[in-house]
Amino acid sequence: MKYYLVWVRSIRYRGNEALTYAYDGELAAGSVVRVPLQHDHVLGVIAGICKKPSFATKHIVAPFDVRPLPKEVLALVRWMASFYPSPLGVLTTLLLPMDLKNTGANPTEPQPKVQQAPLPFLTADQLRALETFSEPDTYVLHGRTGSGKTRIYTELAERTLNASRSVLVLVPEIGLTSQLAANFERQFPGRVVLLHSRLTAAQRRNAWLRIANEAQPLVVIGPRSALFSPLHNLGAIIVDEAHDQAYKQEQAPYYQTLRVAAQLRTSHNAIMVLGSATPSIADYYLAREKNKPIVTLTQLAKSAPHERVVTTVDLKDRSQFPRAPHISLPLIKAISAALERGEQSLLYLNRRGTARVALCRQCGWQAICPRCDVPLTYHGDNHTLRCHICGYHTTAVTSCPDCSYETLTFRSVGTKAVVDEISNVFPEARIVRFDADSPQSDRLERQYERIVRGEADILVGTQMIAKGLDLPKLSTLGIILADSSLYIPDYTAHEQTYQLLTQVIGRVGRGHLQGHIIVQTYEPESPLLHAVLSDDWRSFYEAEIRERRKYFFPPFCSILKLSCRRATSGSAEKAANAFATHIESLQLALRIEGPAPAFHEKFEGKYTWQIILKAKQRGHLLQIINELAKAGSGWTYDIDPTNLL
Repeated sequence: MKYYLVWVRSIRYRGNEALTYAYDGELAAGSVVRVPLQHDHVLGVIAGICKKPSFATKHIVAPFDVRPLPKEVLALVRWMASFYPSPLGVLTTLLLPMDLKNTGANPTEPQPKVQQAPLPFLTADQLRALETFSEPDTYVLHGRTGSGKTRIYTELAERTLNASRSVLVLVPEIGLTSQLAANFERQFPGRVVLLHSRLTAAQRRNAWLRIANEAQPLVVIGPRSALFSPLHNLGAIIVDEAHDQAYKQEQAPYYQTLRVAAQLRTSHNAIMVLGSATPSIADYYLAREKNKPIVTLTQLAKSAPHERVVTTVDLKDRSQFPRAPHISLPLIKAISAALERGEQSLLYLNRRGTARVALCRQCGWQAICPRCDVPLTYHGDNHTLRCHICGYHTTAVTSCPDCSYETLTFRSVGTKAVVDEISNVFPEARIVRFDADSPQSDRLERQYERIVRGEADILVGTQMIAKGLDLPKLSTLGIILADSSLYIPDYTAHEQTYQLLTQVIGRVGRGHLQGHIIVQTYEPESPLLHAVLSDDWRSFYEAEIRERRKYFFPPFCSILKLSCRRATSGSAEKAANAFATHIESLQLALRIEGPAPAFHEKFEGKYTWQIILKAKQRGHLLQIINELAKAGSGWTYDIDPTNLL
């Protein structure tokens, strides 16, 4: 009889140590097994062998006929346990699919027959970038939109596969996998595997098994969760749109993808490329400080015969809106001209629904979520009011519940209202909307090919259509409200605004057609907007890094956000103040901000207060996490948060 240390895949297991099980046979580290846990059987991973313990042990039910997980993946989990503290049962959920079956076979999804397509010639910029990627290291690829970063990715992947090593390609949104996967599948038929949460359970399991058991090198494409796929001999990690906040895991373990990817790169002695037109301020600064290679692409991959034409519309000038309340006359004229030419238009607004606020003009009543105390968003297509925080929804009222006034006012337009307005102006146009409210059948990844073929005239959507898409028939862009994310009360608001506007503007003028951009804004003289429209990332970066240094924000510190959730605001405040006092007594070199109510103080009927801690030494923040057990129940933490809301 032998005894093994097992990491169990179960969020019910809150411990930080591997559990001991017995088995009459040899099992290698990384072997996948099924083990008993309380009254259930769960998956687990062999972490190592140990001596017979002094206590009674349960037996491993069965090992699975699957190749052991790579040692680099096991090392990654051990590192995360200290860098992003979280229960071992939660960390192990990252490694394994929900279930496996011991079929004795390696089921694979049928691979489509795709003929390898000739690649376009590399530009001078692209050749220079590829020559730079000569040694295992982390490279920042700062390429303007349309400069051909994807072409560099495929060339790097080909070189890596030819060296018999696998490639991991990360994308921030699942919706971007279709276009990227199509590019890679054309070049590497039958060697591309998609791994993401919108696959069925069987598809995800089979994809995972193929990655684990495949002898030849593969290209694996997926969002941040694909980091933990069982890839052996990984030679290159490509992070597309590396600045995107979607790379932050917003539930335990609260990891930053780029930091985890850097650790995985080191373990495999691989190349990592962080591609973006708008690099993260903090990541760019740290790359410069650590003398990491930064490669800049300034040329368009396809020559553009015309410059993009930019028109700025002042939203305060209502004479510009004679036909629709939120769509200006210059934008209407541009869309009309595009329709006549058989070209596509895109209308961007980073707000879902029909209206963000429903209120009574007579008494001031406002539709508020009863569980979160935030305004309910009106959805005109199904006449409902919905909370975009907790999901609460109810039928929209037609008169004021307080004073019975018959007409309610709807303010702060959303994407559904934009669709209604543009449909009234262009009733014959084929209009499609992409946002988080779109049904699964209308998701971007499922509609991408028909849009490329020109089977839609006007696209309306949120930030999900702002990233990475190459639409050859798109010529006209309308930004309905350029200032929307500037109103977010957070230190990242300017950076998010710059990134989103640059990304969405990059959808046009990519060398296919002349681009016409209409920007509607309340601040046409804004320095930030000027930097975006003049593609002056350098001046924006320098101004932003000065602000970060002055007010002690990342990259000049690490941040820990502590949240206390209680039944009443008073009890949350009391608990937060008590723990803040305890933190002060530790006399660590850190800055304490708060306690204060969270930005969304009420959520699902409970109240949250938070404490923000800043420190130059990250270890001091980890020490506070260890102290959190003394604070009682209801506490959560997020280390390296992307925002402080």
